[in-house]
Amino acid sequence: MANVRINAQKTAEKIKPLHGTVNGPVANHDNSCGTVEAFREIGVPYVRLHDSSFFANYGGEHTVDISGIFPDFDKDPYDPASYDFYFTDMYVQRTVGVGCRILYRLGQRIEVRAKTYHVHPPKDYKKWAVICEHIIRHYNEGWNEGFRLGIEYWEIWNEPDNVPPCWTGTAEQFDDFFEVSAKHLKGCFPELKIGGPAFAEWSVDNGNVERFVKEMKRRGVPIDFLSWHTYSRVVGDFTRRAAEVRRVLDAEGYPRAESILDEWNYLVNWKDGMRESYYKIISMEGAALVAAVQATMQNSAVDIMTYYDARPCAFNGLFRAFTYDKYKAFYSFLFFSKVYAAGNRAESSTDDRDVYALAASDGGSFAATVTYYTYDPEAKEKTVSVNAEGVREDLNVYLLDEEHDGAFLCKAKAGETLTLTLRPNSVLLLQSPAKE
Repeated sequence: MANVRINAQKTAEKIKPLHGTVNGPVANHDNSCGTVEAFREIGVPYVRLHDSSFFANYGGEHTVDISGIFPDFDKDPYDPASYDFYFTDMYVQRTVGVGCRILYRLGQRIEVRAKTYHVHPPKDYKKWAVICEHIIRHYNEGWNEGFRLGIEYWEIWNEPDNVPPCWTGTAEQFDDFFEVSAKHLKGCFPELKIGGPAFAEWSVDNGNVERFVKEMKRRGVPIDFLSWHTYSRVVGDFTRRAAEVRRVLDAEGYPRAESILDEWNYLVNWKDGMRESYYKIISMEGAALVAAVQATMQNSAVDIMTYYDARPCAFNGLFRAFTYDKYKAFYSFLFFSKVYAAGNRAESSTDDRDVYALAASDGGSFAATVTYYTYDPEAKEKTVSVNAEGVREDLNVYLLDEEHDGAFLCKAKAGETLTLTLRPNSVLLLQSPAKE
C-alpha cells in the first residue's frame, strides 16, 4: 500500500505556475471553435511564443519569428514600414484575451530540414537587437500602432546548442550575439526580464550551461532568467536538471535569476523511441507523467514551466489536431489548475516512489492531486491511502484514468482516511468544499 499524507494547516509559498504552454489558443478569426474556451478552463498562466510559425492558423511564416516580422534584414529598423506585425498581433491578442501572460521568444523556430534559412548568426548583432527593441516597443509602448500589454519576459533565441537546426554558428559566436542583444535590450528596458537562451537538455548535463553562465558573468551580461528544456519519461531527470541550473546560477553570481523550464514533455528517446513517444504523449501514461512532474517540480528550484506544445503537432498531448477533442493530459492540466487556484502549497508526502502528491490551501478552500505514474509495462494496480489532516470539510474526489476523464468518483469524509485502488497511470483530484 502507498501512503499519502497531507497537512492542510502547514502551508508555504504560493503554488508555482507550472501549467503554462508553448503556444496559445487556436481559433477561427472570430475566435470561434478551436481551443479558446479550453485555455480559459485550465487558466493557462504563461504562453511561450515559439515554433508558432509552423501553424497556419497563427499566421504561419509571418508570425512571431524575427524573419516573419522583419522580413528584409537590410531595411531600416527604425522605420515602421519595415515591420509586418499583422498576424502576430492577432495571435498575441487572442492569447492575452484568454488571460495568459506572454513569454516572447525573440528569434527563430527550429529548422529540422536539409537546408536552413533563418537560424544563422545575424550579420549585424546590434541591428538584430534594435529590431527586437522595436518589437518590444510595439507590444509594450504602443509603437507602430501597437499595444501596451506589459509583456515582462523576453527570451533571446532558442536552443543555440542544437546545431544546426537552431543555430549554425559556434558557441563563441553565440556568446557574442547574446552579449550584444542582452545588454542592448536591458539597457532599453531595465524593468523587463531579459533572458534565455532556452538550452536543450544535454547542455544542462554536459556542462555547457555552466560554461555559458560563467562566460556571461565574465562579460558582465545581465541574465534575468535562464531557460532550459527537458524531454523524458523519468521524473528524476526534471528535478535533477532543475537543481543543476539553480546551482550554476547561484554559484556564478546570478542568485536572483529565475529558472524557467520552457519546453518539456514525455519522451522515450530522440532516436528509435520517437514513434512510441508520440503514442505515449497522447495516452494516459503521458498524462500521468504531466501530473507527476507538475507535482514534483513544486519542490524543485524551477519558477515557471511551459509544456511543449499546445500547437497542433505530434507533441501536443492536450488537444487532437483539427478537431480539438481533449486528450488525457488536458485533464492533468485541469486538475493542476484547481490546486493552483487553492492558494499556498500545503505539506504533502508519500512513501511510494511511483506515487506523487501535491496539495494547496488558502485556509478555506483545499485541493490536492495524487498521481500513480509509471512507465513499467508490467506495473500492477496499487492501493493508495490518503490522509488529509486539517481539512474540515468533506472532499469531492475526481478520477482521471483510461476510462474516466476527470469524472466524479466519490466523497471523502473530513478527518477520515481515503483508501482506493488505482490502476497504473491514474490521477486523483481531491477538492473542497464538497457540494451536493
